[in-house]
Amino acid sequence: MPKTVVLVYSGGLDTSVCIPMMREDYGFERVVTVTVDVGLPPEELKQAEEKARLLGTEHYTIDAKREFVENYIFPAIKANGDYQGYPLSTAIARPLIALKAVEVAQRIGADAFCHGCTGKGNDQFRIEFVMRTFMPDTPIIAPMREKTLTRSWEIEYAQRKGIPIGQSKEKIWSIDENLWGRSIEGGRLEEPDFPPPEEIYQWTVDPRKAPDTPAEITLEFENGVPVALNGTRMPGLELIQEVHKIAGANGVGRIDIMEDRMIGLKVRENYECPAAKVIIPAHQALEALVCTKEERAFKALVDQKWGELAYAGLWYDPFKEDLEAFINNIQPRVTGKVHLRLFKGSCAVIGRSSPYALYSEDLASFDSKTFDQSEAVGIVKTHGMQARMWHLIRRNQG
Repeated sequence: MPKTVVLVYSGGLDTSVCIPMMREDYGFERVVTVTVDVGLPPEELKQAEEKARLLGTEHYTIDAKREFVENYIFPAIKANGDYQGYPLSTAIARPLIALKAVEVAQRIGADAFCHGCTGKGNDQFRIEFVMRTFMPDTPIIAPMREKTLTRSWEIEYAQRKGIPIGQSKEKIWSIDENLWGRSIEGGRLEEPDFPPPEEIYQWTVDPRKAPDTPAEITLEFENGVPVALNGTRMPGLELIQEVHKIAGANGVGRIDIMEDRMIGLKVRENYECPAAKVIIPAHQALEALVCTKEERAFKALVDQKWGELAYAGLWYDPFKEDLEAFINNIQPRVTGKVHLRLFKGSCAVIGRSSPYALYSEDLASFDSKTFDQSEAVGIVKTHGMQARMWHLIRRNQG
Protein backbone atom coordinates (compact mmCIF):
# COMPACT_ATOMS: atom_id res chain seq x y z
CA MET A 1 0.00 0.00 0.00
CA PRO A 2 1.31 3.49 -0.85
CA LYS A 3 2.12 5.73 2.06
CA THR A 4 -0.97 7.98 2.34
CA VAL A 5 -1.56 11.38 3.91
CA VAL A 6 -4.93 13.16 4.22
CA LEU A 7 -4.58 16.91 3.79
CA VAL A 8 -7.29 19.22 5.11
CA TYR A 9 -7.48 21.36 1.99
CA SER A 10 -8.96 24.83 1.55
CA GLY A 11 -7.38 25.62 -1.80
CA GLY A 12 -5.58 28.59 -0.29
CA LEU A 13 -1.90 29.38 -0.12
CA ASP A 14 -0.98 27.43 3.01
CA THR A 15 -2.63 24.15 2.09
CA SER A 16 -1.63 24.33 -1.57
CA VAL A 17 2.09 24.52 -0.81
CA CYS A 18 1.63 21.52 1.47
CA ILE A 19 0.93 19.26 -1.50
CA PRO A 20 4.41 19.22 -3.09
CA MET A 21 5.95 19.31 0.39
CA MET A 22 4.17 16.09 1.34
CA ARG A 23 5.81 14.34 -1.59
CA GLU A 24 9.23 15.98 -1.67
CA ASP A 25 9.92 16.67 2.00
CA TYR A 26 7.91 13.97 3.78
CA GLY A 27 7.95 11.09 1.28
CA PHE A 28 4.23 10.43 0.84
CA GLU A 29 3.29 8.66 -2.37
CA ARG A 30 -0.43 9.32 -2.11
CA VAL A 31 -1.74 12.77 -1.16
CA VAL A 32 -5.48 12.86 -0.54
CA THR A 33 -7.06 16.31 -0.25
CA VAL A 34 -10.35 16.89 1.58
CA THR A 35 -12.34 20.10 1.12
CA VAL A 36 -15.38 20.50 3.36
CA ASP A 37 -18.06 22.84 2.09
CA VAL A 38 -19.42 24.75 5.10
CA GLY A 39 -20.54 27.65 2.95
CA LEU A 40 -17.67 28.32 0.58
CA PRO A 41 -18.41 30.44 -2.50
CA PRO A 42 -19.12 28.08 -5.44
CA GLU A 43 -16.28 29.54 -7.49
CA GLU A 44 -13.84 29.04 -4.61
CA LEU A 45 -15.00 25.45 -4.17
CA LYS A 46 -14.51 24.80 -7.88
CA GLN A 47 -11.06 26.39 -7.83
CA ALA A 48 -10.03 24.20 -4.90
CA GLU A 49 -11.12 21.07 -6.75
CA GLU A 50 -9.36 22.11 -9.96
CA LYS A 51 -6.19 23.10 -8.13
CA ALA A 52 -6.09 19.83 -6.17
CA ARG A 53 -6.38 17.81 -9.35
CA LEU A 54 -3.86 20.03 -11.13
CA LEU A 55 -1.42 19.26 -8.34
CA GLY A 56 -2.07 15.53 -8.74
CA THR A 57 -4.00 14.68 -5.60
CA GLU A 58 -6.88 12.32 -4.97
CA HIS A 59 -9.56 14.83 -4.04
CA TYR A 60 -12.79 14.69 -2.00
CA THR A 61 -15.32 17.52 -1.69
CA ILE A 62 -17.85 17.05 1.09
CA ASP A 63 -21.05 19.10 1.26
CA ALA A 64 -21.63 19.71 4.98
CA LYS A 65 -23.60 22.96 4.82
CA ARG A 66 -26.84 21.70 6.37
CA GLU A 67 -24.96 19.68 8.98
CA PHE A 68 -23.02 22.83 9.84
CA VAL A 69 -26.23 24.80 10.31
CA GLU A 70 -28.11 22.22 12.36
CA ASN A 71 -25.31 20.78 14.51
CA TYR A 72 -22.97 23.75 14.90
CA ILE A 73 -24.62 27.11 14.08
CA PHE A 74 -27.90 26.33 15.86
CA PRO A 75 -26.11 25.34 19.10
CA ALA A 76 -24.09 28.56 18.79
CA ILE A 77 -27.29 30.59 18.50
CA LYS A 78 -28.77 28.90 21.57
CA ALA A 79 -25.59 29.73 23.50
CA ASN A 80 -25.41 33.28 22.07
CA GLY A 81 -22.00 32.12 20.85
CA ASP A 82 -19.45 34.89 21.17
CA TYR A 83 -15.83 35.34 22.18
CA GLN A 84 -14.64 38.87 23.03
CA GLY A 85 -17.09 40.39 20.55
CA TYR A 86 -16.52 37.79 17.83
CA PRO A 87 -19.63 35.75 16.89
CA LEU A 88 -17.97 32.36 16.62
CA SER A 89 -17.85 31.39 12.94
CA THR A 90 -14.47 30.02 11.83
CA ALA A 91 -14.05 28.51 15.30
CA ILE A 92 -17.18 26.37 15.14
CA ALA A 93 -16.50 25.20 11.58
CA ARG A 94 -13.08 23.72 12.33
CA PRO A 95 -14.32 20.73 14.38
CA LEU A 96 -16.71 19.74 11.58
CA ILE A 97 -14.00 20.09 8.92
CA ALA A 98 -11.63 17.98 10.99
CA LEU A 99 -14.34 15.37 11.62
CA LYS A 100 -14.96 14.95 7.88
CA ALA A 101 -11.22 14.58 7.28
CA VAL A 102 -11.15 11.88 9.95
CA GLU A 103 -14.03 10.04 8.26
CA VAL A 104 -12.14 10.03 4.94
CA ALA A 105 -8.92 8.94 6.65
CA GLN A 106 -10.69 6.04 8.36
CA ARG A 107 -12.30 4.96 5.09
CA ILE A 108 -9.11 4.93 3.01
CA GLY A 109 -6.73 3.79 5.74
CA ALA A 110 -4.54 6.90 5.87
CA ASP A 111 -1.11 6.84 7.52
CA ALA A 112 -1.07 10.51 8.54
CA PHE A 113 -2.90 13.83 8.56
CA CYS A 114 -1.63 17.18 7.31
CA HIS A 115 -3.00 20.69 7.81
CA GLY A 116 -1.83 24.19 6.95
CA CYS A 117 -2.15 25.82 10.37
CA THR A 118 0.64 27.89 11.82
CA GLY A 119 2.06 27.57 15.31
CA LYS A 120 0.70 30.99 16.28
CA GLY A 121 -2.97 30.48 15.55
CA ASN A 122 -5.98 28.79 17.08
CA ASP A 123 -6.87 26.37 14.29
CA GLN A 124 -4.06 23.96 15.11
CA PHE A 125 -5.77 23.29 18.46
CA ARG A 126 -9.26 22.97 17.01
CA ILE A 127 -8.31 20.60 14.19
CA GLU A 128 -5.85 18.41 16.05
CA PHE A 129 -8.16 17.94 19.04
CA VAL A 130 -10.70 16.20 16.79
CA MET A 131 -8.07 14.15 14.99
CA ARG A 132 -6.50 12.95 18.23
CA THR A 133 -9.90 12.24 19.75
CA PHE A 134 -11.02 9.90 16.96
CA MET A 135 -7.70 8.68 15.49
CA PRO A 136 -5.27 9.07 18.41
CA ASP A 137 -2.45 7.01 16.93
CA THR A 138 -2.29 8.78 13.56
CA PRO A 139 0.60 11.26 13.13
CA ILE A 140 -0.26 14.88 12.33
CA ILE A 141 2.03 16.97 10.12
CA ALA A 142 1.92 20.77 10.15
CA PRO A 143 4.61 22.10 7.77
CA MET A 144 3.91 25.79 8.47
CA ARG A 145 4.48 25.17 12.17
CA GLU A 146 7.36 22.71 11.83
CA LYS A 147 9.31 24.78 9.31
CA THR A 148 8.24 28.21 10.64
CA LEU A 149 7.30 29.35 7.13
CA THR A 150 6.43 32.96 6.37
CA ARG A 151 3.76 34.09 3.96
CA SER A 152 6.36 35.72 1.70
CA TRP A 153 8.36 32.48 1.54
CA GLU A 154 5.20 30.50 0.73
CA ILE A 155 4.34 32.84 -2.14
CA GLU A 156 7.82 32.47 -3.63
CA TYR A 157 7.72 28.68 -3.14
CA ALA A 158 4.32 28.47 -4.86
CA GLN A 159 5.62 30.49 -7.79
CA ARG A 160 8.65 28.17 -8.13
CA LYS A 161 6.41 25.10 -8.07
CA GLY A 162 3.86 26.54 -10.50
CA ILE A 163 1.07 26.56 -7.93
CA PRO A 164 -1.67 29.06 -8.86
CA ILE A 165 -2.42 31.40 -5.95
CA GLY A 166 -4.51 34.52 -5.37
CA GLN A 167 -2.23 36.26 -2.90
CA SER A 168 0.60 38.65 -3.64
CA LYS A 169 3.10 40.37 -1.36
CA GLU A 170 0.96 43.50 -1.60
CA LYS A 171 -2.44 41.82 -1.10
CA ILE A 172 -1.59 39.12 1.38
CA TRP A 173 -5.00 38.78 3.04
CA SER A 174 -5.81 35.43 4.56
CA ILE A 175 -9.56 34.89 4.27
CA ASP A 176 -11.71 32.14 5.74
CA GLU A 177 -15.38 32.00 4.85
CA ASN A 178 -18.32 29.89 5.90
CA LEU A 179 -22.09 30.23 6.29
CA TRP A 180 -21.82 32.08 9.59
CA GLY A 181 -19.02 34.53 8.87
CA ARG A 182 -15.84 35.66 7.14
CA SER A 183 -12.51 36.27 8.85
CA ILE A 184 -9.92 38.47 7.17
CA GLU A 185 -6.37 38.82 8.45
CA GLY A 186 -2.77 39.23 7.37
CA GLY A 187 -0.69 41.95 5.82
CA ARG A 188 -1.21 45.42 7.25
CA LEU A 189 -4.41 44.25 8.95
CA GLU A 190 -2.10 42.92 11.64
CA GLU A 191 -1.38 46.54 12.62
CA PRO A 192 -3.90 47.62 15.29
CA ASP A 193 -4.03 51.21 14.02
CA PHE A 194 -4.30 50.45 10.27
CA PRO A 195 -7.77 51.33 8.91
CA PRO A 196 -9.08 48.26 7.04
CA PRO A 197 -9.41 48.93 3.31
CA GLU A 198 -12.85 48.62 1.78
CA GLU A 199 -11.62 45.85 -0.53
CA ILE A 200 -11.50 43.29 2.30
CA TYR A 201 -15.30 43.34 2.65
CA GLN A 202 -17.56 41.24 0.44
CA TRP A 203 -20.77 40.71 2.41
CA THR A 204 -21.39 44.21 3.76
CA VAL A 205 -21.67 47.62 2.17
CA ASP A 206 -19.93 50.59 3.71
CA PRO A 207 -22.41 51.73 6.40
CA ARG A 208 -22.01 55.28 5.16
CA LYS A 209 -23.30 54.16 1.75
CA ALA A 210 -26.10 51.97 3.08
CA PRO A 211 -29.73 52.95 2.30
CA ASP A 212 -31.07 56.09 3.97
CA THR A 213 -34.27 54.25 4.86
CA PRO A 214 -34.12 51.65 7.67
CA ALA A 215 -35.00 48.04 6.92
CA GLU A 216 -37.35 46.39 9.41
CA ILE A 217 -37.52 42.61 9.68
CA THR A 218 -39.21 40.03 11.89
CA LEU A 219 -37.53 36.81 13.00
CA GLU A 220 -39.56 33.98 14.43
CA PHE A 221 -37.96 31.45 16.77
CA GLU A 222 -39.02 27.99 17.90
CA ASN A 223 -37.09 26.14 20.59
CA GLY A 224 -34.31 28.72 20.44
CA VAL A 225 -33.60 28.64 16.70
CA PRO A 226 -34.87 30.88 13.88
CA VAL A 227 -37.55 29.26 11.71
CA ALA A 228 -39.14 32.16 9.81
CA LEU A 229 -38.19 35.52 8.32
CA ASN A 230 -40.88 38.16 7.77
CA GLY A 231 -43.58 35.55 8.16
CA THR A 232 -42.11 33.07 5.70
CA ARG A 233 -40.94 29.75 7.16
CA MET A 234 -37.75 28.37 5.67
CA PRO A 235 -34.95 25.91 6.53
CA GLY A 236 -32.08 27.24 8.61
CA LEU A 237 -29.60 27.34 5.73
CA GLU A 238 -31.84 29.47 3.52
CA LEU A 239 -32.89 31.70 6.41
CA ILE A 240 -29.30 32.48 7.34
CA GLN A 241 -28.46 33.27 3.72
CA GLU A 242 -31.43 35.65 3.45
CA VAL A 243 -30.54 37.45 6.69
CA HIS A 244 -26.96 37.79 5.42
CA LYS A 245 -28.22 39.60 2.32
CA ILE A 246 -30.55 41.97 4.17
CA ALA A 247 -28.10 42.78 6.96
CA GLY A 248 -25.13 43.14 4.63
CA ALA A 249 -27.06 45.50 2.35
CA ASN A 250 -27.62 47.73 5.39
CA GLY A 251 -23.98 47.68 6.49
CA VAL A 252 -24.56 45.38 9.47
CA GLY A 253 -21.95 42.81 10.46
CA ARG A 254 -18.49 44.41 10.31
CA ILE A 255 -16.29 43.62 13.31
CA ASP A 256 -12.82 44.99 14.10
CA ILE A 257 -11.47 43.82 17.46
CA MET A 258 -8.38 43.02 19.45
CA GLU A 259 -8.56 39.33 20.30
CA ASP A 260 -6.68 37.17 22.78
CA ARG A 261 -5.64 33.95 21.07
CA MET A 262 -5.32 30.66 22.89
CA ILE A 263 -1.53 30.75 23.14
CA GLY A 264 -1.62 34.23 24.66
CA LEU A 265 -0.98 36.43 21.65
CA LYS A 266 -3.07 39.56 21.36
CA VAL A 267 -4.04 40.04 17.70
CA ARG A 268 -6.16 42.33 15.60
CA GLU A 269 -9.01 40.51 13.84
CA ASN A 270 -11.50 41.61 11.20
CA TYR A 271 -14.75 39.75 10.63
CA GLU A 272 -17.93 40.00 8.59
CA CYS A 273 -20.87 38.28 10.31
CA PRO A 274 -24.09 39.94 9.10
CA ALA A 275 -26.57 37.18 9.99
CA ALA A 276 -24.93 36.49 13.35
CA LYS A 277 -25.06 40.18 14.31
CA VAL A 278 -28.83 40.10 13.73
CA ILE A 279 -29.89 36.62 14.85
CA ILE A 280 -27.94 36.46 18.12
CA PRO A 281 -29.23 39.83 19.44
CA ALA A 282 -32.74 38.71 18.49
CA HIS A 283 -32.26 35.44 20.37
CA GLN A 284 -30.93 37.30 23.40
CA ALA A 285 -33.94 39.65 23.35
CA LEU A 286 -36.31 36.70 23.36
CA GLU A 287 -34.43 35.00 26.19
CA ALA A 288 -34.68 38.20 28.22
CA LEU A 289 -38.45 38.09 27.79
CA VAL A 290 -39.01 34.47 28.82
CA CYS A 291 -36.28 33.68 31.37
CA THR A 292 -36.35 34.41 35.08
CA LYS A 293 -33.88 36.87 36.57
CA GLU A 294 -31.76 34.05 38.03
CA GLU A 295 -31.82 32.07 34.76
CA ARG A 296 -30.62 35.12 32.83
CA ALA A 297 -27.77 35.75 35.26
CA PHE A 298 -26.63 32.13 35.27
CA LYS A 299 -27.01 31.69 31.51
CA ALA A 300 -24.72 34.66 30.91
CA LEU A 301 -22.01 32.70 32.75
CA VAL A 302 -22.87 29.48 30.92
CA ASP A 303 -22.79 31.23 27.54
CA GLN A 304 -19.39 32.72 28.29
CA LYS A 305 -17.92 29.33 29.21
CA TRP A 306 -19.56 27.74 26.16
CA GLY A 307 -18.03 30.43 23.96
CA GLU A 308 -14.58 29.82 25.42
CA LEU A 309 -14.83 26.07 24.80
CA ALA A 310 -16.13 26.59 21.27
CA TYR A 311 -13.41 29.14 20.54
CA ALA A 312 -10.85 26.54 21.64
CA GLY A 313 -12.43 23.91 19.40
CA LEU A 314 -13.28 21.64 22.34
CA TRP A 315 -16.50 20.52 20.69
CA TYR A 316 -16.44 17.09 22.29
CA ASP A 317 -15.48 18.18 25.80
CA PRO A 318 -17.91 16.74 28.39
CA PHE A 319 -18.06 20.15 30.08
CA LYS A 320 -19.55 21.57 26.87
CA GLU A 321 -22.21 18.86 26.99
CA ASP A 322 -22.91 19.78 30.62
CA LEU A 323 -23.36 23.43 29.71
CA GLU A 324 -25.64 22.52 26.80
CA ALA A 325 -27.87 20.51 29.15
CA PHE A 326 -28.74 23.77 30.91
CA ILE A 327 -28.89 25.78 27.68
CA ASN A 328 -31.20 23.28 25.96
CA ASN A 329 -33.50 23.06 28.96
CA ILE A 330 -34.36 26.74 28.53
CA GLN A 331 -34.71 26.81 24.74
CA PRO A 332 -38.27 25.39 24.37
CA ARG A 333 -39.48 28.65 25.96
CA VAL A 334 -37.35 30.73 23.58
CA THR A 335 -40.21 30.72 21.12
CA GLY A 336 -41.76 33.84 19.65
CA LYS A 337 -41.16 36.80 17.37
CA VAL A 338 -38.55 39.57 17.43
CA HIS A 339 -38.79 42.75 15.37
CA LEU A 340 -35.55 44.47 14.37
CA ARG A 341 -34.52 47.66 12.62
CA LEU A 342 -31.35 47.68 10.49
CA PHE A 343 -29.88 51.04 9.59
CA LYS A 344 -26.42 52.06 8.36
CA GLY A 345 -24.47 49.43 10.27
CA SER A 346 -26.68 49.21 13.35
CA CYS A 347 -29.15 46.53 14.40
CA ALA A 348 -31.73 47.41 17.04
CA VAL A 349 -34.41 45.21 18.61
CA ILE A 350 -37.65 47.19 18.46
CA GLY A 351 -40.14 44.60 19.71
CA ARG A 352 -40.53 41.05 20.96
CA SER A 353 -43.37 38.68 21.85
CA SER A 354 -43.73 35.13 23.12
CA PRO A 355 -46.41 32.86 24.56
CA TYR A 356 -43.92 32.21 27.39
CA ALA A 357 -43.28 35.87 28.21
CA LEU A 358 -42.74 36.53 31.92
CA TYR A 359 -44.31 39.94 31.52
CA SER A 360 -47.64 41.38 32.58
CA GLU A 361 -48.57 44.79 31.25
CA ASP A 362 -51.31 44.96 33.87
CA LEU A 363 -48.78 44.54 36.68
CA ALA A 364 -45.94 46.58 35.17
CA SER A 365 -47.83 49.58 33.80
CA PHE A 366 -47.65 52.91 35.69
CA ASP A 367 -51.34 53.36 34.89
CA SER A 368 -52.40 50.09 36.50
CA LYS A 369 -53.68 49.71 40.08
CA THR A 370 -53.60 45.91 40.09
CA PHE A 371 -50.30 45.95 41.97
CA ASP A 372 -50.86 47.45 45.43
CA GLN A 373 -47.83 49.73 45.67
CA SER A 374 -48.40 50.42 49.35
CA GLU A 375 -47.32 46.85 50.09
CA ALA A 376 -43.79 47.77 48.99
CA VAL A 377 -43.25 50.05 51.99
CA GLY A 378 -42.14 47.29 54.34
CA ILE A 379 -39.87 45.71 51.74
CA VAL A 380 -38.18 49.02 50.98
CA LYS A 381 -37.51 49.67 54.68
CA THR A 382 -35.52 46.45 54.99
CA HIS A 383 -33.57 47.04 51.78
CA GLY A 384 -29.82 47.23 52.45
CA MET A 385 -30.32 46.75 56.19
CA GLN A 386 -26.93 45.22 56.93
CA ALA A 387 -25.10 47.85 54.90
CA ARG A 388 -26.95 50.60 56.75
CA MET A 389 -26.08 48.97 60.08
CA TRP A 390 -22.41 48.90 59.11
CA HIS A 391 -22.40 52.60 58.28
CA LEU A 392 -24.13 53.34 61.62
CA ILE A 393 -21.45 51.38 63.52
CA ARG A 394 -18.67 53.16 61.62
CA ARG A 395 -20.16 56.57 62.42
CA ASN A 396 -20.50 55.68 66.14
CA GLN A 397 -16.91 54.46 66.27
CA GLY A 398 -15.67 57.64 64.60
